[in-house]
Amino acid sequence: MKIKYLATFAAISLLSIGVASAYSSSSATTLGTTKVAVCAGKTNPCAGKTNPCAAKTNPCAGKTNPCAAKTNPCAGKTNPCAGKTNPCAGKTSKVTRNSAIYTENGLALDGQDVVSYFTEGKPVTGKKQFTYGWKGANWQFSSAANRDLFAKNPEKYAPAYGGYCAKAASDGNLATTVPTAWEIRNGKLYLNYSAEAQQEWLQGTSQLIVKADRNYPKILNNETLFR
Repeated sequence: MKIKYLATFAAISLLSIGVASAYSSSSATTLGTTKVAVCAGKTNPCAGKTNPCAAKTNPCAGKTNPCAAKTNPCAGKTNPCAGKTNPCAGKTSKVTRNSAIYTENGLALDGQDVVSYFTEGKPVTGKKQFTYGWKGANWQFSSAANRDLFAKNPEKYAPAYGGYCAKAASDGNLATTVPTAWEIRNGKLYLNYSAEAQQEWLQGTSQLIVKADRNYPKILNNETLFR
């Protein structure tokens, strides 16, 4: 009886082991098939390619930072131009096509004494021994006293628009002058190209001064000087 029971148990055990083995084999086959199907038919995208960095060295290896341990040279410093205005703002170039003062043979006003217009009410020919240099021109005077008056305050006696024609300046032109076509208005001497230009000037002086002031000194760069 005991032998028959053991034989039956052994048979059952062998059957269980066979089923388990069969299940394990079947499962392994199924899983293996699933894994192979994922990459089946695909090639390795890196196959045949070399490492682009292979054999290359670090270009910075062994080099120190050139700025290391250096301080900012501007740190803590204020802008030296802060709050300062442009020294050239509103100023015109000193270099112009025509000289700032109208001259003939280096003499302003054809050698006439500019102070005499104010002191004598007429032009008086100056003398070489009473010469004074100002703004690149030689100014001659009839006496040492007039020369000294001019030297103390040239702007007071010098003619408007550098001695160029006032009427022409109002039209945006640059023209020479003659000593006999003149007028003093509001303490300023104005000269003109001719007696005819002088008459035109006198017919509307106030308005013409406004126009001439607007054009001068820009007209010093005019290409044409009318003579």
